[in-house]
Amino acid sequence: MSFTDSLLQERILAAKEKSLLWLNSMQLPNGTPGVLRVSELHQPEQWPQMLLPGTYDGTMARVLLGDEISEKKALADWVLGHQQEEGFFQLPGLCWSETWKGPDANITRQYMRFHTTNYCMGTLDVLDQLDRLELPFLKPYLDPQYFWAWLGQRDMRDPWLEGNNIVNMGSFLLLEQQRDPSGPAAQRLQDMIFWHNQQSEPYSGFWGPGQQYSQEALLFALCGATHNLHVFYALDENIPYFNQSMSRCLEQPLAIRSSCIDVDIIDILAHGHARCPQRSDEIEHWLRSMLVKLLDFQNADGGFPDTLLGERGYDGWVKGYKEPQGHSNTFATWFRWIAIAMIADVLWPQWQNWRFRKTIGIGYFKPTVGK
Repeated sequence: MSFTDSLLQERILAAKEKSLLWLNSMQLPNGTPGVLRVSELHQPEQWPQMLLPGTYDGTMARVLLGDEISEKKALADWVLGHQQEEGFFQLPGLCWSETWKGPDANITRQYMRFHTTNYCMGTLDVLDQLDRLELPFLKPYLDPQYFWAWLGQRDMRDPWLEGNNIVNMGSFLLLEQQRDPSGPAAQRLQDMIFWHNQQSEPYSGFWGPGQQYSQEALLFALCGATHNLHVFYALDENIPYFNQSMSRCLEQPLAIRSSCIDVDIIDILAHGHARCPQRSDEIEHWLRSMLVKLLDFQNADGGFPDTLLGERGYDGWVKGYKEPQGHSNTFATWFRWIAIAMIADVLWPQWQNWRFRKTIGIGYFKPTVGK
């Protein structure tokens, strides 16, 4: 191993210890152990809704970094207490009139419910409590006509939003398939793969129009495709034009942008390392350079910020919780560590026992085909 790599490993280990200390400092002094604030600015009395994202982001970060969660069942009980009768999870007391992901209120509601539910699934997974989860809302989607109608409603002019919808639905279907291997979920997943393959753009291997003509359209398609591609990895399906995906990612600037954008690019490249072995040297060079920038971005308190400018809120809750960017928060700390851990696993396989989530969505990592 090179001297540079040894220094990088030392920096990662030191950064990990600092982040674990910061994450544990976000725990509430009273109440269920493991329930976390989103940041030092978060006042739970004023914004109790944000304890759920603080906890699911922070718990998955803690487990990724190897922290031992005590009282897993009690924390899972607390998370499951946010599940609605139909099976969705959502922030407690959320007022839908304060939300927006588009002009159709039903689209906003479905997006936010799917997203929160998948993050709660990931949390139950890392707490070894996923067997307690039931998703009754999924039943209609197992019907082929209903499912194809749902796929037909995906507006790929917004590939980032729809990528989230698709990976969330894919995660629900994969759980159902594991529980009932001979049931309809397996065919719905194959329908999803077929639907994707009819629309894959040869220029990038991503989904969504206009990528050749607009850097913004390309970036949005890339960030969306990170999520869609998880379905392919989980099923070990062939990915059309994946070499082109490597090119489009490697062309991205080596710079810190946002925790979402950065982890999305790294996710595709890290999964592409084994799947496009002819590009492995290029991928490793890009990832090693980005690793330095990520480590440099850690705050002095041990957490990570999302970006340095503007305001940060909860996705879709436009009239809800806000805090200034630049502060450490559980969301960015988790996303930044997913990126660092993926890079480390590509550069030095088996060096650390990173505990990635096993359900698809951000934080899922399947570096080797067929495993």
